[in-house]
Amino acid sequence: MHPILLLLIGLTVLTSFKGFNDISFFRKYEFHIGSIRAGENIRMFSSAFLHADWGHFFFNMFTLYMFAPVVINYMDSFSFLVIYFGSLIFGSLLTLLFHKDDYSYRAIGASGAVTGVLYSAILLNPDMNLYLFFIPIPIPAYIFGIGYLLYSIYGMKAKNDNIGHTAHFGGAIGGYLITILKQPEMLTENTFIVVLLAIPIVLLFVMAKSGKL
Repeated sequence: MHPILLLLIGLTVLTSFKGFNDISFFRKYEFHIGSIRAGENIRMFSSAFLHADWGHFFFNMFTLYMFAPVVINYMDSFSFLVIYFGSLIFGSLLTLLFHKDDYSYRAIGASGAVTGVLYSAILLNPDMNLYLFFIPIPIPAYIFGIGYLLYSIYGMKAKNDNIGHTAHFGGAIGGYLITILKQPEMLTENTFIVVLLAIPIVLLFVMAKSGKL
């Protein structure tokens, strides 16, 4: 495992474990709209280092472990960190934008940052195949990425679970934009995939603008 990735996962282990056992620490650093609008902006960053339980933590870190090496290998460790933390902030900003009037809204987890890394990895290597537990055949990465964001739009609209779909989507936008900014040649070399992965992002903002979210 790359040292940067190991350090990031290790730090998240420590802070998540602290949050499991210290409710005041958890409440102080979770994403909470009311507190953020009162000026506690650190929560937009710190909430990504907290998780609900070990299952939540493992799912996020396992996904990061699987896709971070793709970003590091195609780019470098610094670019990976820029994408990770940039996606984290994008996820928090989009969540704040969509839930700014819901002062009781709370969220935790690295899902936004991890989704940004996932989307970046798909852009960088769209030909890789993914295997899901419940589907016995390989799925092209770009199909999975598009499907995942369409599902996130559905989750944002339905509001029938406790998953932070908005943070996932914001993270994906962050990973998408930062990756293209760092490797603009993919706009001409891989135009089809770039456009294809932009479809759910455009759809999100069209639906938001028309009041359908």
